[in-house]
Amino acid sequence: MVALVGRPNVGKSALFNRLLGRRRALVDDTPGVTRDRLIERAQWRGCEFRLTDTGGFELGDEAELPRRVREQSLRALAEAAVAVLVVDGRAGIAPADAELARRLAQSGKPVVCAVNKIDTPKQHELVYEYFALGLGEPLAVSAEHGRGLDELLDRIVAHLPPATAVEPSPILRLTLVGRPNVGKSSILNRLLGEERVLVDAAAGTTRDSIDTLLSSGGDAYRLVDTAGVRRRSRIELRLEKASVAAALRAVERADVALLVVDAGEGVTEQDARLARRVWEHGRALVLVVNKWDTLPAESRDPQRFLDEVRRVAPHLAQVPAVLVSALRGTGLDEILPAARRAGEAHRQRLPTRGLNEIVHQAVAASEPPLRAGKRARFYYATAIGSAPPTIALFVNQRELVTASYLRYLENRLRAAFPLDGTPLRIVLRARVRRSRAARSASA
Repeated sequence: MVALVGRPNVGKSALFNRLLGRRRALVDDTPGVTRDRLIERAQWRGCEFRLTDTGGFELGDEAELPRRVREQSLRALAEAAVAVLVVDGRAGIAPADAELARRLAQSGKPVVCAVNKIDTPKQHELVYEYFALGLGEPLAVSAEHGRGLDELLDRIVAHLPPATAVEPSPILRLTLVGRPNVGKSSILNRLLGEERVLVDAAAGTTRDSIDTLLSSGGDAYRLVDTAGVRRRSRIELRLEKASVAAALRAVERADVALLVVDAGEGVTEQDARLARRVWEHGRALVLVVNKWDTLPAESRDPQRFLDEVRRVAPHLAQVPAVLVSALRGTGLDEILPAARRAGEAHRQRLPTRGLNEIVHQAVAASEPPLRAGKRARFYYATAIGSAPPTIALFVNQRELVTASYLRYLENRLRAAFPLDGTPLRIVLRARVRRSRAARSASA
């Protein structure tokens, strides 16, 4: 593990993105954008390691949120094999720089001092001041322009063990999505058994999408916490727009999305819209109803609650649901098994023989409706993909198949195969009829 630490707004997240070679962390001129630890795999000259971005380290601010951000940074340092102290070369040494340097020197761990914002050779003389931190030779870098990154990576790798072990790739990628303040971060922390991400009563505490590895019952997961997603018309700040965009990109990277809703509010229009977006992106979905303990005792009827959810949002009828309380820790042990079942359904490739049997039985039980005096004829079905399961139905004319009849076929297939929690895509293909001359030639 390699941890980037430093004061707010010295360019840690910009440097993190540069070292990864892609935009992973949110970057903004506003101080304190990063609050939680971001961990990603990085590679340099054949050496793989985990790189951690941290929130800004501030001295003297004992308010709840800055204090906990500071604790997250110190936790990252405790877990790191190598620390990179990032400082602002144009600002000079600040008290927080000196305090961090003192803590790093006491840790006994290898430390690289990266003097950021040295954008031109003329600014190189600004680096010499940082010898006073006592961390060896400071290195001039520019995250904005990409200067000094090769040397920085060389120094980092030189301090790492020669055969650094890298965790196996996680089997299942789970992304928690939902509106602000429904409890996504609290659920993630409960599943991990530690405060991996900050939780606060104020909406919008989580900004970046936070990836964390988890092993449970012999299975591996990558859990991703995301910023709360509000209606587009209510998103005003540039930073929040970037957070929401990162959350939606995290959905696209997931195998299974865990849609977290507030039991007291039920499934809102925004929740239903998020569920449709997950479904349209071809991702599996599990509904996680949090704050179940806040409902009055007479309202805690799971079946009645879920019936109402599916009345308000019919497209959630195929989605498994778990009822939990992140505050009390109840029901949480059902989340990962439900996600695993949805993930297995999502990855399966449906058997061709079984598909054809179900389709022929469905057509025999209820023929397609007439359209313009003609009726669709189904010849055969075959699986053409998975994640999500995708099948091709060969018909005489695609335009004769109505949307309602396709829903009927999908329901018959769902009754026959374990498809709860995953979209099922049906692609209509017209059977190509060859001319008599072509058939004779091929014979």
